[in-house]
Amino acid sequence: MRMTARSPQRQGNRRKIHIGPWVITVAVVVALTAARWIAAHPALGITLTALVAAAAITVAMRARPALRARKGGALTTVDPHRLKPDQFEHFIADLCRRDKCRNVRVVGGAGDLAADVLYTDPHGRRGLIQAKRYQRGNSVGSEHVQMVNGTYRDAHHCQHAAIVTTSHFTRAAAEFGHQVGIRLVDDHRLTDWINGQRSAAPWN
Repeated sequence: MRMTARSPQRQGNRRKIHIGPWVITVAVVVALTAARWIAAHPALGITLTALVAAAAITVAMRARPALRARKGGALTTVDPHRLKPDQFEHFIADLCRRDKCRNVRVVGGAGDLAADVLYTDPHGRRGLIQAKRYQRGNSVGSEHVQMVNGTYRDAHHCQHAAIVTTSHFTRAAAEFGHQVGIRLVDDHRLTDWINGQRSAAPWN
């Protein structure tokens, strides 16, 4: 029977992990001790396990509330007013993906030139969204509309742009947005968009 030697290259690619016998001994002792304690205190063991599981779930949910938005139909369960500004940007991006937008990117940050989300809408047009996660009493002013109007075409090469907020717009902002064609999505229209009304989407 002919034996084929392994190539040195393949042997060199394998990383060997050595676990000392004392590590295995300690792990076995800890496992046995935990098992005996749980067997002696079954009620406490079940309670402790439930508490650990509940704590893990709570931490996971608080880490990123918008994570639920990636589950498709769960978008309507997210309250955008409870999101942090960066989470709100990702939430808006999730809404765009849900409604069949392509090439969706979150680009907000320092030097973003008034863009938070870039995307290609279902009609094949490139769009820009500036996300304003404001408290309801804090209005979005016309200066933000002016910034978007000044950058979405030349800086970002988009065909249309919108500002989406959890609040509302000042009268001056609404008038200027209508004049230059910037779509303004206030709290009410955002709620409609979240609930699946396609006509409320920023590109419609």
